[in-house]
Amino acid sequence: MASFNDVLRAPAEDLLRIFYVFRSQPQQQHQTPAAIAKSLDLSNGQLMCGLGFNRECRELSEIVDILGFRRFADIEERRNEYFAKDIYRRLTLDNILAIYEVVKHDAEILHSMQYLLRRRLQSIEENIESTINSLTIEKYKAEIRAIYSDGIASIDFAKERLQQMDNGFRALANEVSMITEYKLIPVGEVFFMDTILPEEKRRLLSQGDIPDELVEMRLEDSSIPGQESRVLREYLRLNRHQEGGE
Repeated sequence: MASFNDVLRAPAEDLLRIFYVFRSQPQQQHQTPAAIAKSLDLSNGQLMCGLGFNRECRELSEIVDILGFRRFADIEERRNEYFAKDIYRRLTLDNILAIYEVVKHDAEILHSMQYLLRRRLQSIEENIESTINSLTIEKYKAEIRAIYSDGIASIDFAKERLQQMDNGFRALANEVSMITEYKLIPVGEVFFMDTILPEEKRRLLSQGDIPDELVEMRLEDSSIPGQESRVLREYLRLNRHQEGGE
């Protein structure tokens, strides 16, 4: 048996030791990836993602052969499908967080991760919309925080998320605050975006990073929604009241 972390983080020699016992003998068929995963007490998704996100495995043609594939790209394709579509079943939240911890040190995978993140989050958000499962929601929120705190999200990824209109999932995870907290996009620039919900702007204001002058400038725009205008005016009223009472 081997843990998911063993497969994900193992150096080349340890990977070979783990998988060498599954090599086919003359006149014997390859064991299927599913059979190998079961022998290691892993799910198929854990096996494919553990190997697929382990940079050491890219150069190990022996493991590719043991699994019955022709090239490492075949493992990557399966990895991508499991990562993008699984919703905390074959891959646990801890597995996902471990992947982010590893990927942040691997520039090659980090680049392709931007596309995979979009697919994965879309899958999870569609599932939440249809099931409204509170456990899935909490795991989703923890995963979103890891994406930003581990430096997985790029500036382009953050901008794309901010430009989505009426993104209730972004508000659910307090994603706007994370984007500014980890300095992907300046807080002033985010504050002036029309796509940011009034409640998200309320949270930005509560952090104390938006000067009153910027709030007043935003209010000068007569095209802003009424709800946002009320949030901003209420903030200024309370803020000035507090300052006057000091």
